[in-house]
Amino acid sequence: MNEYLLLTPGPLTTSDTVKQAMLKDWCTWDDDYNLGVVQAIRSKLVTLATKSNDYTCTLMQGSGTASVESALGSLVAKEHKLLIINNGAYGKRMAEIAQYLGIDHCVLNYTETQLPSCDDIEKTLLSDENISHVAMVHCETTTGMLNPAKQVGELLSRHNKVYILDAMSSFGGVPFDLADWHIDVMISSSNKCIQGVPGFGFVICKRDLIEESQGVARSLSLDLHAQWQCMENNQGKWRFTSPTHVVRAFHQALIELEQEGGVAARHKRYKDNQQLLVTAMRELGFQTLLDESLHSPIITSFYSPTANGYDFKEFYLLLKNQGFVIYPGKVSDADCFRIGNIGHVFENDITRLIEAISNSRYWL
Repeated sequence: MNEYLLLTPGPLTTSDTVKQAMLKDWCTWDDDYNLGVVQAIRSKLVTLATKSNDYTCTLMQGSGTASVESALGSLVAKEHKLLIINNGAYGKRMAEIAQYLGIDHCVLNYTETQLPSCDDIEKTLLSDENISHVAMVHCETTTGMLNPAKQVGELLSRHNKVYILDAMSSFGGVPFDLADWHIDVMISSSNKCIQGVPGFGFVICKRDLIEESQGVARSLSLDLHAQWQCMENNQGKWRFTSPTHVVRAFHQALIELEQEGGVAARHKRYKDNQQLLVTAMRELGFQTLLDESLHSPIITSFYSPTANGYDFKEFYLLLKNQGFVIYPGKVSDADCFRIGNIGHVFENDITRLIEAISNSRYWL
């Protein structure tokens, strides 16, 4: 059905069966939809996220960023202060959200190729006792870096801070338990490692946090507490129009995740894809932006060729014409491009991509 394979961090290539799940229309008031699909999704997501019974899930229309904005704007009250750990475009975006919403906040900035330091974070917490919440991105797809989410969680637990993790590009593809990592709030979306299509995000957080957040929201449509309460009280009903086709596709994607063997099996496939990609690209002469120890299994940044004649747009179109779509670089001080390997992508697809790149080396 696809003309090309999406080798991006989302939207990504989906299975034919996920696409086919969108061919039926659904009524948002019907129990088959609300109980059979929405409530099932909410329950399955919490089960995927943790063994603890202390968490609940809220689905939210819009992009993943909308769910991040919903969580920050609904859970960080006026009397709170937010620390944002930033080492990429999506940490920076959280800071922009906080600025727009008037949330009292400070930012601990790193370069895009730096790993956040727990020592730095602790010093920041000790220097400002008003900090109550801390937000960080797990997988910064700006570079493909996997940030130390577990270690940060352990630190924040000792300091009794609320931990908000943007796991947009990692949840469902990297195994972790929210309770074990001391994560209070986790945000992701439908079109990432669960392998659904774009249209909604979700927030999994401790029940007591969302229960206490009534009246905090700075937006009507992104009021997380109101959305959660509506879904709780009305058996999965959304406050405003639900993206029914997207939700049904996501339900199918969750079934396919289980059939694959769960998050551990999907993580192994993604990791195998990424290692095959990096090994083969290095054999072709490409260098990775990050050290091996910093790589995630989600997306990898490669330095652009330095030879005269290389142009990313031309390279992109050559690969697209052979059935592959890659991503431009997003790093401010390095000329690079990115290749993702999540989604309905397998070893044979990576092998075919490498052949296409080998055949497209017009700049040599």
